[in-house]
Amino acid sequence: MAIVINMPRLSDTMTDGVVAKWHKQIGDSVNEGDLLAEIETDKATMEFEAFPGQEGKLLYIGTHEGEAAPVDTVLAILGEEGEDIEALKSGKTEEIVEKKTVLTDPTPTPTAPVATAPVASAPVASAPLAATSSVPALETDDSIKASPLARKLALDRGVDIAMVQGSGDHGRVVKRDIDSFNPAFHSSPQPGMTPQQSFPAGVENYTDTPVSQMRKVIAKRLSESKFSAPHFYITMDINMDNAIDSRKAMNVSGEVKISFNDLVVKSCALALKKHPVVNSAWMGDFIRQNDHVHIGVAVAVEDGLLVPVLRHADQMPLSAISAQVKDLAGKAKNKKLQPSDWEGNTFTISNLGMFGVEEFTAIVNPPDAGILAVGGIKQVPVVKDGVVVPGNVMKVTLSCDHRVIDGASGAAFLQSVKGFLENPVTMLV
Repeated sequence: MAIVINMPRLSDTMTDGVVAKWHKQIGDSVNEGDLLAEIETDKATMEFEAFPGQEGKLLYIGTHEGEAAPVDTVLAILGEEGEDIEALKSGKTEEIVEKKTVLTDPTPTPTAPVATAPVASAPVASAPLAATSSVPALETDDSIKASPLARKLALDRGVDIAMVQGSGDHGRVVKRDIDSFNPAFHSSPQPGMTPQQSFPAGVENYTDTPVSQMRKVIAKRLSESKFSAPHFYITMDINMDNAIDSRKAMNVSGEVKISFNDLVVKSCALALKKHPVVNSAWMGDFIRQNDHVHIGVAVAVEDGLLVPVLRHADQMPLSAISAQVKDLAGKAKNKKLQPSDWEGNTFTISNLGMFGVEEFTAIVNPPDAGILAVGGIKQVPVVKDGVVVPGNVMKVTLSCDHRVIDGASGAAFLQSVKGFLENPVTMLV
């Protein structure tokens, strides 16, 4: 009896997965615990193993490397060699896998690349293609490795599929290649005009980049937050003179180097214990006030933004905060985070100070009711004891979900954060 393996849901926000790499090929034997594939979710690339009972020969691959599939659609089929699996593939063809679009193309998805004739190995010419007055004949030769959906789109759009460079496995042309194909045209002199009198022969071009799973989820979640949660913002200046001196003293003898961001995390964690209304979440029919403090720290990665979580940050010494932030940031950049690393945040911090940003606002990160945007430390004139002197000031902006946090509550929270950072010894007591 053949066994259908569906695209797994590997995170709470995952709706689609991209196969980064197959570790088994058609005809290979699969046993319980074998590594089948690496699946890219919206947050990490995770290994996917065969579960108990998922054993047999790999008869069908529903999603090729580099392609996306919705959760619960057919990823692969296992069974005995020669077994009829056509009925199991019905309704789960490549058209659904590539863009959730159902087409009536009767061509079955091949189980292995088809190449009845050699395929030209030369890459697509980098020079712009000259404009012609007639549409070139469309390539329908089976020697061009392309998905049924890509062939149909090329036909509908008048694209010569032989001119499209494939990005799928073994150079296979897939839907995203047709979507991003845009031949550039040379401009030619008008009749009766010399080249000097013609218009400039500039080239118009652009690049379409497929949206990654991570970027899709960022767009969905933050759009929902921005347009459903009424945001308001509170900005405060914090004098960092004492924090600079304290950090310098800590790092002279300490084995773990403390950053300014570590000080901010610790100050927020302690302030959240004093102001639990900020450590809350809007749940629709009720507000959940969390007793524990789990702080998410936004980390910029190549595809977007990840928010690994420091659990019980209020109970952690600065050295532990520093070590854990470095460890989680490294995992985030290498796509090695596990679900336990990114779930459960009750408050979030986003720090762009290291990029020279003086001040900004951030969008509340659900399910939190607040996020602190941290700017860089800047030396400015300040008044101290009636005298203007140089001072080091950092601007922070608290974004609040007004359904949970009122202005006075947000301001009181920031006052506590300011107090801890301007007198860091109070965080060590």
